[in-house]
Amino acid sequence: MANLQNTQKTSVPNRGMNKNGIKLWISGLLPIIVLASIIYGIFNIGLPFFGAGGPPVEELTFERFTLKEGQIIAKVQNTGHEDFTIAQVAVNEAYVNFNVEPSDVIPRLGSGTITINYPWVEEEPLAIMALSSIGSTFEGEIPVAILSPTSDGSTFWMFALIGIFVGVIPVMLGLLWRPFLAKINDRLYKFFLSLTVGLLVFLAVDAIEESLEISLELPGVLSGVAIIVLGIFTSIYVLVAINRKATKSFKGTDGISGRLALAYMIAVGIGLHNFGEGLAIGAAYTLGEMALGAFLILGFMIHNLTEGLAIVAPISREDKNPKKLFGHLILFGLIAGGPTIIGTWIGGFVYSNLWALIFLSIGAGAIIQVVYEIVKMMTKKDQTIFGDLPGGLGIVCGMLIMYITGLFVIG
Repeated sequence: MANLQNTQKTSVPNRGMNKNGIKLWISGLLPIIVLASIIYGIFNIGLPFFGAGGPPVEELTFERFTLKEGQIIAKVQNTGHEDFTIAQVAVNEAYVNFNVEPSDVIPRLGSGTITINYPWVEEEPLAIMALSSIGSTFEGEIPVAILSPTSDGSTFWMFALIGIFVGVIPVMLGLLWRPFLAKINDRLYKFFLSLTVGLLVFLAVDAIEESLEISLELPGVLSGVAIIVLGIFTSIYVLVAINRKATKSFKGTDGISGRLALAYMIAVGIGLHNFGEGLAIGAAYTLGEMALGAFLILGFMIHNLTEGLAIVAPISREDKNPKKLFGHLILFGLIAGGPTIIGTWIGGFVYSNLWALIFLSIGAGAIIQVVYEIVKMMTKKDQTIFGDLPGGLGIVCGMLIMYITGLFVIG
């Protein structure tokens, strides 16, 4: 009986807690429910002052052009607030016949494909204009008209080779600096660690700059700057969590410290950045902006050579046995350089400003997190970066090297 009474007594508070919990959630959802009801009433009942004041503001964005023999294909998106009706299309100020799929009327945030039969001339610029049903005009430009790459085997492998030469080979060659870094004195080693910080800071700034440029080409409704901020902070948060687990994992298996985890983080950050480079190369080729394609590839090769140094610097003195780290070094090269191949494929065949912006932002956040980890590692060793000549000089030289090698990138 006593046990039964105790059970009954304890069950009453639980019911009370459940009721209190329901009330709590109702109070939390109440403002949202009321606001949703008001918005529903505005759009369905209608108010005399809502929606009045002239024609709707239209906006059309040209996302991608594809050129075939005697044909121009433009993918567009309606980024305005109302349906967009394509009434006429002009090429180089001459109105032409066209077809829109799936329909001439593109709903808000919807996409359409405009197909134009037009005898374009190779290497000449093209200006495409779309005229709406209420007279609004929107333009897209092709700087140099060339045939767009097709998704066949030869083009596929050509883009793969570009990615290998731009990304994988330079990073692999940069990893060969490990024996040199393992034998230099402490003061010079600190210089190269600081040099790594300078290289990565330059890459982060470069990624953010490219992201901001792309954000200007995005429709305003997508808020490109917000995507950049979200990508950076999400990347930092995820890498912090991964680094903690990876450090424990490496310590528990082969005795290699958290510096190996840091090297992997550097490789991931550089890989994301190189993915963005691949996107740029593939898109440039598609848009006819790679007239000096060979110089662009050579420029990126020189520019990316130092990335291998940035990866291998933290672990150059971690283990004197090269065989023990050989497998890791191969993975470093693939992680940091391989994404260039994927980026080149995507940039050449299905480029999207939105995805380019997302990956560049994620890459910037990853590199920022890596810089923080390197600085923290050096601080633990009582190696202040800015406190003496090797540290400060290393950062400056790192950024200067990236700037000078960047001058070789012509495109």
